[in-house]
Amino acid sequence: MMIAATVAGLPLSSQASGYRFGSQSVSAQSVADANGAEANDASTIFSNPAGMTRLEGTQVTGGVTLIAPSSSFRDTGSTNFVGTSTGSGTVSDYAPNVVAAPSLYVSKKINSQWSVGAGLFVPYGAKLDYGNSWSGRYALTNIKLEALTLNPSAAFKLDEHHSFGFGLSAEYMKAKLGQGVDVPGSVAYLSKYAPSVASAFISSVASSQGLAAAQAAAVALQGAKDGHASMTGDDWGLGFNLGYLYQLDEATRFGLAYRSSVAHKLRGSAVWDFSGSSSNATVNAFLAQASGKVNSAALVRLHTPETISANVFRQINTDWAAMADITWSRTSRLSNLDIEFPGTSEGAEVIRQNWRNTYRFSLGGSYRYSDNLSLRAGVAYDQSPVRSAELTHPALPDSDRIQYSIGANWRLDARSSLNLAYSYLHFKDANINYTNSCTPVTSTCTGNGETTRGVYQTHLQMVGLAYTYVF
Repeated sequence: MMIAATVAGLPLSSQASGYRFGSQSVSAQSVADANGAEANDASTIFSNPAGMTRLEGTQVTGGVTLIAPSSSFRDTGSTNFVGTSTGSGTVSDYAPNVVAAPSLYVSKKINSQWSVGAGLFVPYGAKLDYGNSWSGRYALTNIKLEALTLNPSAAFKLDEHHSFGFGLSAEYMKAKLGQGVDVPGSVAYLSKYAPSVASAFISSVASSQGLAAAQAAAVALQGAKDGHASMTGDDWGLGFNLGYLYQLDEATRFGLAYRSSVAHKLRGSAVWDFSGSSSNATVNAFLAQASGKVNSAALVRLHTPETISANVFRQINTDWAAMADITWSRTSRLSNLDIEFPGTSEGAEVIRQNWRNTYRFSLGGSYRYSDNLSLRAGVAYDQSPVRSAELTHPALPDSDRIQYSIGANWRLDARSSLNLAYSYLHFKDANINYTNSCTPVTSTCTGNGETTRGVYQTHLQMVGLAYTYVF
């Protein structure tokens, strides 16, 4: 289940639905990320590095976005692999109240043609804690994903119409997660289909520890509770991004931008814990051995989706400006994902995703209220890569969403300014009916065989503040 952490969390998005945060630029957030061709501060390094040719001097933009998700899950009949209900009701406290995502950009104009810069931002992130007793615990109990990207860039202005940009991305991911292990279901299965296994265990306890110990072990075995698995992993990956900006006239420009896929091999460890399955240490040792699970290394190979964006900016008059963006994301790269356990005989755990490619459409505008204050707003529609309820996993209960944003740029003096932004994201209800095809008694792969059924309802608010200084 380590892969869940690499794609997990509430569906927080900036360019593509799925797992990308909308926190790389506060000025972009204020117009729902429609400003790829605007290039009004150093955060253009993320959206279109060619925009650095429009920036004068040395500019530093630092910001932070506070993200406040609100989500609930209502169970509609989740079961374990032997068909027993795993619980019911509604869970609503698994998402954090607020998380903060920082960003920092620096650009410098070398001469009339060349500009350089670098960005540091959070591309992905998640933190969920469903607890160990919710109905989907055999798929996931908790996850935490931390990611950071360093993006040095350069831009070249060919002439008054054409500018080009290029950047390299060094991306770090760190993941930690947990899931339940279905001990009660496994005991029920063995009691029905392989009773000799439990009988042999009880007999061995009787011969080595006596009849009373065997009777106690039998009681503990029938009342055994869930085990728990914990996974960790991290990795550095490399990618690149390209940008092109075409200045049609003084008021109109068009942009194209590409951000590559990044290949990751998250390496870490897997720990299987049966110490709390019962109060009988002998039973717990038997359960651990019978499970076939051993503490080991863990490995996940994945490619993040690449994106292609086309955008336009138009200065309508001295007060009004309009902008738009369309972004295509190749999220189909995330199909079936394998969690491997190197050095063991355990089969991989397979997470079925089969994501589809997606589009994001956004429109924005700004109004110069005064010489020092501009008001901004935008709206965006973002498709989800998830195809169906049967391919929706508790790690990513994603759905189509609409983003509404407002903001302002306040010029403090000739060299400094503040950008503020507020966004509200409304998600369609996400139905989930996901069945893990691998069960605890399947020898060729790893899994609990659970079916998670329910409905997710989610909305999200973001508040961003950024400061820009020009040297």
